[in-house]
Amino acid sequence: MRSLLMALALVLLSAPTLSHAASLRCGTGLVADGASKTDVLMKCGEPIAKDSRTERTEVKTRDEDSDSSTKQITETHIEEWTYNFGPTKFMQVVVFKNGLLVEVRSANRGH
Repeated sequence: MRSLLMALALVLLSAPTLSHAASLRCGTGLVADGASKTDVLMKCGEPIAKDSRTERTEVKTRDEDSDSSTKQITETHIEEWTYNFGPTKFMQVVVFKNGLLVEVRSANRGH
């Protein structure tokens, strides 16, 4: 029994890890992680909605030698495009960060 548990643990540890890659099929076209907005437009057409926002992240660093600190602000431009593929399918929300595809998620049923 103990050797069976060890073998099972070994199999689970050696199995490849699952990654959640962003991809979207539009007819015969496929767009995936890292695709540009232009690639998505060419393969999927215009979305029914586009939303955009800018997220700001502030990072403070402290210089121990001079006992001073600096802060750096990074801005990330985020766009969410919604595609409606009809009433028999779920709408898809495509998320871009700084112009590159990073996420695809399902929304409500299309209409």
